[in-house]
Amino acid sequence: MVNEKVKVKNLLGFHMRPAGMLCNEAIKYKSKITFAKDGNKTNAKSVLSVLGACVKCGDEIELCCEGEDEEEALKALVSLIESGLGE
Repeated sequence: MVNEKVKVKNLLGFHMRPAGMLCNEAIKYKSKITFAKDGNKTNAKSVLSVLGACVKCGDEIELCCEGEDEEEALKALVSLIESGLGE
């Protein structure tokens, strides 16, 4: 299992479009991918779960990847979030 904290930079947080982008990237990997915010774990492969986490700009989340491609998944997701998820 690997994990890393990352700060959300896009101005509107994880609304529908960035949540979809995050999920689309996460489902490319076989690993179990979650993130934690305020002690609550969220399945990063579920758009509804990501939206329900209410992640806002400036929030810090901890990504956690567990599985055969965990390193690759973590690197890709951290990069995507740090890039602003297309915004």
